[in-house]
Amino acid sequence: MAFKNPDEQTIQGYLKQAKNVAVVGLSDNTERTSYQVTKVVQAYGYNIFPVNPKLAGQEILGKKVYARLQDVPEPIDIVDIFRRSEFLPEVADDFLETNAKVFWAQLGIESEDAAKKLQDAGRNDIVMDRCIKIELGKLDQQ
Repeated sequence: MAFKNPDEQTIQGYLKQAKNVAVVGLSDNTERTSYQVTKVVQAYGYNIFPVNPKLAGQEILGKKVYARLQDVPEPIDIVDIFRRSEFLPEVADDFLETNAKVFWAQLGIESEDAAKKLQDAGRNDIVMDRCIKIELGKLDQQ
């Protein structure tokens, strides 16, 4: 069975309840989509936790970069993922080793294997192929 995103109301609920967003694959290049979208997420008042093993220990958008999702020291509400689709099962493994609530793959990123892995583990709060920035814009229109 193909993965299906939750309805709009559920997605909006995730955003309304969240405070901490871990961003997997956040780039320090200001021209990259991951940087631009995360800057908007931060402007909405969310605490961001950059996750990028190549930049671990540095800072992006004024926040310390962590090597792994499991290294983030605070509870994670949303894991916002900017990695290619083929890496999603690996990110799902890391996600399952945390108490993070929502697995969110950005626009153009999706994986049936990752969804199945998460669902088999009883984790059903999954959003894929959706841009968190666009979804936040919809909150403004309510």
